[in-house]
Amino acid sequence: MGKWVWLMVALVTMMAAGAGELWTQQSRASSAFRIARLKYAGGGDWYNDPTAETNLLEFIRRETGLAVDPRFTPVEPAGDELFAYPFLFLTGHGNIALSEAEVRTLRAYLEQGGFLYADDDYGMDRAFRRELARILPGETLVELPFSHPLYAAPFPFPGGPPKTHEHDDLPPRGFGIVRENRLVVYYTVESNPSDGWADPEVHGDPEEKRLEALRFGTNIVITALTQ
Repeated sequence: MGKWVWLMVALVTMMAAGAGELWTQQSRASSAFRIARLKYAGGGDWYNDPTAETNLLEFIRRETGLAVDPRFTPVEPAGDELFAYPFLFLTGHGNIALSEAEVRTLRAYLEQGGFLYADDDYGMDRAFRRELARILPGETLVELPFSHPLYAAPFPFPGGPPKTHEHDDLPPRGFGIVRENRLVVYYTVESNPSDGWADPEVHGDPEEKRLEALRFGTNIVITALTQ
């Protein structure tokens, strides 16, 4: 896992023993976990629902004790800044276009231990699959079985991804790319949990739907950091 082993070990230890007993306030602040939002060209709205990550991180802090930095953190898909974050989030409704330099950097990021979660907010599926094939040539997204650990802890989702928003009359699905027993990319389609992370007034989701989405997002983060 390279440069992110320390974070994964810290998370497991915190969940087992209680965050408050382990780190001083200074050390917690210096190692707080952040989600990076991946920027991209092509016309898609990579920036939509900027409260999604902040609300999810606050929920994770309450539920797990993980030290988090709940802010909206956009990052460019090329450059060293990308490697400061173990978890990248990508979403949108439209086209995605990556340069060759961005493709190379994202490939290196994933090969060196990074994790990408993509949530189709409806309309980006074709573009995402096309660009992902450039990033990880020869790899294929496969549907994760419901027995995968992501659907088990810390919250049970025995039927797979939740259906947060109805776009088409199709079941929610979760796809992944696994390398050497590590889930490198996770992708939700017809599910859209990240809409449920946004502030309540943004989409008007019932509280039980928002809670379901936040719990599912927690599972994704915990899986990314502890696998």
